[in-house]
Amino acid sequence: MSITPTRNDALATQLDNAINNKTKPLGSLGVLEALAKQIGMIQNTRDIAITKPAILVFAADHGIVAEGISAYPQDVTWQMVENFLAGGAAINVFATQNHCTLRVVDAGVNHDFGPRDGLTDRKLAHGTRNFAHEPAMSHDLCQTALAVGAALAAELDGNVVGFGEMGIGNTTAAAALMHKLTGIPVAQCVGAGTGLSAEGILHKQHVIEAAIAKHANVKEPQEVLATFGGLEIAMMTGAMLKAAELRKVLLIDGFIVTSALLVAARMQPAILDYCVFAHCSNENGHQQMLAALGARPLMNLGLRLGEGTGCALALPLLHAAANFLNQMATFESAQVSEKSE
Repeated sequence: MSITPTRNDALATQLDNAINNKTKPLGSLGVLEALAKQIGMIQNTRDIAITKPAILVFAADHGIVAEGISAYPQDVTWQMVENFLAGGAAINVFATQNHCTLRVVDAGVNHDFGPRDGLTDRKLAHGTRNFAHEPAMSHDLCQTALAVGAALAAELDGNVVGFGEMGIGNTTAAAALMHKLTGIPVAQCVGAGTGLSAEGILHKQHVIEAAIAKHANVKEPQEVLATFGGLEIAMMTGAMLKAAELRKVLLIDGFIVTSALLVAARMQPAILDYCVFAHCSNENGHQQMLAALGARPLMNLGLRLGEGTGCALALPLLHAAANFLNQMATFESAQVSEKSE
């Protein structure tokens, strides 16, 4: 996959002029102005639109849970998938509220659901291996997960894709990825996840540090992903890369989703042009991960649920950015005198 940077100086000037000539003081719509311009650059047009937004929620299990790094048992992964399918989770509520298609993907849950309405079965294994002792995935399995994610993104009709996840143990995987790809100390990458105590967080830190030492020679982004990641994280990474190649807007959720993007950005740096960061999670480490990517999140609501909830909540801001650019009067059309400050 090859991602084209969005830079287009002529279009950027057109968008700046269109935004600045609206009936408002310069810059007075704040982040919405930057968002409107970014959408225009992604879509390569002055006439932007938000069409058929979708959120992909990838679910998988992690062998690292055998090390006691979660406050919840692994069974919660498949139980939450059942909750998604029953329409009872927060992401169901918020996606419905904002008229967003929700697609739940079994990337590697340690449970056999059988054929189910609303479940996209792309199970590649019943979870990853325990990276405290061996790589979470083989190179070939990781490569397959990337390809499957890319194919899922290619199937979507709309021009906005949000990303969510579910997987007990995946904050541990994300923290390990963050450390390996940014160099930020493990202690600053590790957080409470599902609600660990201070003692539990310290134990999780020690588990990750020992695993990092064991796999010290792992360097390349895809190798790092295979060693420490999850099937849901790998599948998301592939979906992100393909969605950006197709010039879709990528809505990035919290800590785990951003770790998938971190891998993607190390593989294809131009992907960042296509990313809208929905929020800054309350999970320890997310703010520094965003800073490492040069990201400016739209919201800071203290969320740390995952599931793509931040993406669904950010959708109205994308619509607002598109609508003001398309519908708001200019000084000329409104016959209002423009005053330079």
